[in-house]
Amino acid sequence: MSSDKEQAHYYRQIFKLGQIITSETNLDKLFPVIMEQINQIMQTQRCSIFLHDVDNDELYCQVSTDLKKDEIRICTSHGLAGWVFQSKTAQILNDPYSDPRFLQKVDKATGFKTRNLMCIPLINRKNICIGTLQVLNKKEALFSDRDKDLLIAASHYVVISLENARLYKDLKVLDKARERVVDHISHELKTPISIILSVLTQLERRLADSGSIKGVDKMIQRGLRNVQRLTDLQEKADDILTHDVENISQEYQQLINFIETTIFLLDDVQNQESSFSQLTGMILERLEDMISHKEFHEEILHIKTFMEMIFDDASSSMGKRKISFIADVDDTLSILMDKTVLTKACGGLLKNAIENTPDRGTIFIKAESVNNKIEIQFKDYGVGITKENQGLIFGGFFHTQDTMVYSSKTPYEFNAGGSGADLLRIKTLAERHGFSIGFKSIRCRFLPRDQDICPGDIEKCKNIASIQECRSSGRSLFSLQFQSRPMVIDQ
Repeated sequence: MSSDKEQAHYYRQIFKLGQIITSETNLDKLFPVIMEQINQIMQTQRCSIFLHDVDNDELYCQVSTDLKKDEIRICTSHGLAGWVFQSKTAQILNDPYSDPRFLQKVDKATGFKTRNLMCIPLINRKNICIGTLQVLNKKEALFSDRDKDLLIAASHYVVISLENARLYKDLKVLDKARERVVDHISHELKTPISIILSVLTQLERRLADSGSIKGVDKMIQRGLRNVQRLTDLQEKADDILTHDVENISQEYQQLINFIETTIFLLDDVQNQESSFSQLTGMILERLEDMISHKEFHEEILHIKTFMEMIFDDASSSMGKRKISFIADVDDTLSILMDKTVLTKACGGLLKNAIENTPDRGTIFIKAESVNNKIEIQFKDYGVGITKENQGLIFGGFFHTQDTMVYSSKTPYEFNAGGSGADLLRIKTLAERHGFSIGFKSIRCRFLPRDQDICPGDIEKCKNIASIQECRSSGRSLFSLQFQSRPMVIDQ
């Protein structure tokens, strides 16, 4: 075959590769075809793609004809792949064992003998290197500059396929999140609204029939608890959104009007029972507080004293929960912050930890100065969060349990659920007030799926033999980090 015909043949194969890529969005199905096509185009024995793990600054094996996915991980400053990644420059090694950049340990790990190789960077349209593509052992002759040009041309399709597949995966995740949001809001609002309507109907009937208020207190308490669920939902949304009432959706404004109407109906009988009058007054005051403009006032807060207050509030609200707390709070730390904001952030994370920790579990609370920043940590040894859900928990109105097993319980109970807005509220407050929120989580190895249910008490778990084994199976760590320089109080 002449040189021109050979080159035309290769470029037809590259065009074919492009056609295949545009017809498939599943990476597991896509990459074996890509590897086969590239080996045919380049006349090579092996082909592999290493992608950049941004969090760990490593290159890991995404797909290869001789390695398992994620089997090999290397630092971005090591090996030929690291050099190509850092320099964004293609390299040919026709005598790899004489080049110090070549990692011989990979050959030893796979039992494969590399005679020659070519490695090129995978660069996206933003000129960001997302990994490397390499081919090994050209079947005839050595790698040439023409081979390099051909592989670079093919690599453009590889980059396109990677970015398209990632985009498609993100869209699927968002679609799932949207579906769960709809299911959750429907679930969360249906029960309290039905109960409120029933309570008011019975209240109206009893007062009309007998004029007596016997039994009214219990019905009112039940109604107010469910009104509180709706008002809590509104308050969280209020922290997440700006306080521009004109931008509240029509549906949400109808919900607020419904709550106000409910309070007005209850207020009609306030003169008949003083305790009820006090309750309605509290609710009306709460509504006024929610819809009025809030101003933030910074003050110096002693961290240990503040955390003791947060802990006391949570302890008094968690009822008979059997959870151990271990605190390690630097007594010298203080910070300039709005107390209400910090209370919502720390109180929300502590509540989240309690609701995700089974009875007889342990929660660790730590506050320290790290690189001239204050960091407050809440670590629980609960079920943990699945990898899929970890990218969604700050999205708002997203609960980590499967909708079929989810239920709104009393706050601080195990798996209490809730609207799912707590973490989004904390994230929004963090962005607004200049601090950050981070988290790490490992899902319990015995309960890998959302629909897998923890019994809520370590002693009732059939998968483990001890509390220590529970600790080693799943956990979550949420942290708040304040960018301003911490203030030290001399004791």
